[in-house]
Amino acid sequence: MEKPGQGKNGKITINENRTISATPGVSLLQALKENGVFLPSACGGHGVCGLCRVQVLEGAAIPLTPAETAHLNPTEQQNNIRLACQVKLEQTGGMAARDLRISIPEQSLHVREYRATVANIRDLTRNIKEISLDLVKPQAITFKSGQYIQLRIPPYPGNKKMTYRAYSIASAPAEQKNIELEVAYTPNGIATTYLFEHLKKGDSVVFNGPHGDFFLRDSEKSIVMVAGGSGMAPIKSMLTDLRDRNIKRKIRFFFGGRAPADIFYADLMSSFERAFPDFRFIPTVDSKRPEEKWDGNTGLVTDIIDRQVEEGFGGEAYLCGSPAMIEACLKILRRKKIPEERIFYDKFA
Repeated sequence: MEKPGQGKNGKITINENRTISATPGVSLLQALKENGVFLPSACGGHGVCGLCRVQVLEGAAIPLTPAETAHLNPTEQQNNIRLACQVKLEQTGGMAARDLRISIPEQSLHVREYRATVANIRDLTRNIKEISLDLVKPQAITFKSGQYIQLRIPPYPGNKKMTYRAYSIASAPAEQKNIELEVAYTPNGIATTYLFEHLKKGDSVVFNGPHGDFFLRDSEKSIVMVAGGSGMAPIKSMLTDLRDRNIKRKIRFFFGGRAPADIFYADLMSSFERAFPDFRFIPTVDSKRPEEKWDGNTGLVTDIIDRQVEEGFGGEAYLCGSPAMIEACLKILRRKKIPEERIFYDKFA
């Protein structure tokens, strides 16, 4: 008798114009990845991020999982939107995988896999590292400032499974042959344990991208930018992109840290203040100890925004940080008359 996963392969038809072979019993997300189709996924396929949405047109008879009901609204569920990590390729009675027809965003078909070498690793704060990657020649990546990549985390001592994690690109699109990441440490995190304790200069890494609809829009509108911690990465990419293209826009960048030691890239921010005619970097810390030198703002970054952004200043807003920070910022920015459709954000856990 054949064991699960050893039956006849099934077919997955993508957007009616491409067909791939898939092993029974594996997730749709994994089957696509094995065939070079990389959907967004910030959680490594565990159903936590809710990003790997596909529309299943035919073939998936299994009911929605709890992870799907948590992420998909009633309209999406009615339209057969599923999370690819939760859809298993079913086996029929004859052990063959059930064929699927799916629809995915066309941009996902243009995502590519890249190989790179770790050029440098340096500490930005006590828990954030900057990781510089040189793409293996002749590869070059084209992306929009604000987008992210999915970095492959290989097995290592204490972790037997390969996984992927999403990290925003911190460098500008002009740098197509090398990219920078800013990674914040998560205690006991599979990915950050590897990146902080095992990854070293000269190592080879694999990633795919670009992903995401959080990117800098072309306009002449004034901008409010907000970030905390490693949320600096996509904002840094946007600011460097604007500088590289000599685009002069009015910008207020509010950055929050828990303590003075969490404020980084001060020299880079000073260079932006020289490059742009109307740019202000406005850092704030939650609190400071008496022995710490800090003469800047103290308190929640949202409180500083509320006090310092004049009503009507922002034509656009770009936010990157925790869900709680994003939600608090949205309320304030709406009150400051920034149009809802011009507020763009990237939430991370």
